[in-house]
Amino acid sequence: MAVLLTTAFLPPVEYVAAIAEGMVLSADRIVPSVVYLEACENYQKQSWRNRCRLFGPMGAEDWSFPVIHRGGSHNGIPVTEVEIDWSGDWSRRFRGAVEAAYGSAAFFGHYSPGLFELLETRPSRLWELNMRSLEWLLRCCGVSAELRMTTDYGVCGEAGRRAAENCCGDVAGGGSVAVTDMRTSFHPKKSNDYLAEHGLDRSYFQVFSPRYGFKGGMSAIDLLFNEGPDSIVYLKRL
Repeated sequence: MAVLLTTAFLPPVEYVAAIAEGMVLSADRIVPSVVYLEACENYQKQSWRNRCRLFGPMGAEDWSFPVIHRGGSHNGIPVTEVEIDWSGDWSRRFRGAVEAAYGSAAFFGHYSPGLFELLETRPSRLWELNMRSLEWLLRCCGVSAELRMTTDYGVCGEAGRRAAENCCGDVAGGGSVAVTDMRTSFHPKKSNDYLAEHGLDRSYFQVFSPRYGFKGGMSAIDLLFNEGPDSIVYLKRL
């Protein structure tokens, strides 16, 4: 099975769990999941495409990455062409928010330098930033995945289909690989039952849970900084 998702900036735990679902992890082998990212859509604001959710000292906090407005609007701009606005101090403030939220987390010191170094590269386009951050996040969480771009809206393309079959053919019995369209499954304004439906709806330690209780729907860095190498145990319910 392959999954089709929209691009996202440090996406929520359930987004990463959806990627991890197709990964085969056993004592003798690892078969990566196959992930298609929708590269042929127009940008949509107020979504995970340029937003992530942290669990900080004031509770859940949404941080939207600033992008450059063309003519005062993002309407009709292909998502791969959206440019990041690095002119302000958003990067510094976001780093401060991450440190305030997770500075005392058990694995913050181990993983945070990689995240901050990534942000300092300042890629010009949102797509590139999201791709780099997703690759970093999956690697740190122990999730093996083949990331692909769609060739048309909702179309994986022949090259991508062959790659999926080569990756997962032995799991799928050598036949064609089914693609699960999850482009509308995860949105900051809508709740979803993905974790509950897949037996993953459970708590893990969070820095501020003694004050506010456990909060789901956070960016997967919340899981990573708190659980470290055990993130994959949570995501795959091992």
